[in-house]
Amino acid sequence: MDELEDLYQEVILDHYKRPRNFGVLESPDRLVEGNNPLCGDRLHVSVKMKGDTIEDVRFKGAGCAISVASASIMTDAVKGRPRAQFDDMFEKFHAMVTGTGAAVDGKLAAFAGVSEFPVRVKCASLAWHTLKAALEGKSETISTE
Repeated sequence: MDELEDLYQEVILDHYKRPRNFGVLESPDRLVEGNNPLCGDRLHVSVKMKGDTIEDVRFKGAGCAISVASASIMTDAVKGRPRAQFDDMFEKFHAMVTGTGAAVDGKLAAFAGVSEFPVRVKCASLAWHTLKAALEGKSETISTE
């Protein structure tokens, strides 16, 4: 394994063991549950908006290292950003993990190798699809199946 892969593995393990933005917001504007039945990942994403900006976002739940780390890094990356910027990040992240796009910058690049393991794509993208649903005003449980 080269140094870059080692670094990415460390980033994922760090966010899995010490997830950022873990918990549920008090009085969120939106709260949506996400479920990945294949792996057993289950989480809630809560969001507070200020106009069209994601003022605060948190997640709570349990899952594999890829799922928890992805949610942790995602919440760090999108907090304080406009909705349109999240939409762009979502498209780029999804393209990267499905192998149809280039690697993204920053800590999200740690998930570039996920495209080599199709069963893990759902783990990495669960939090993203759940936040997207919350921002679209959906309330039903989001499933990767």
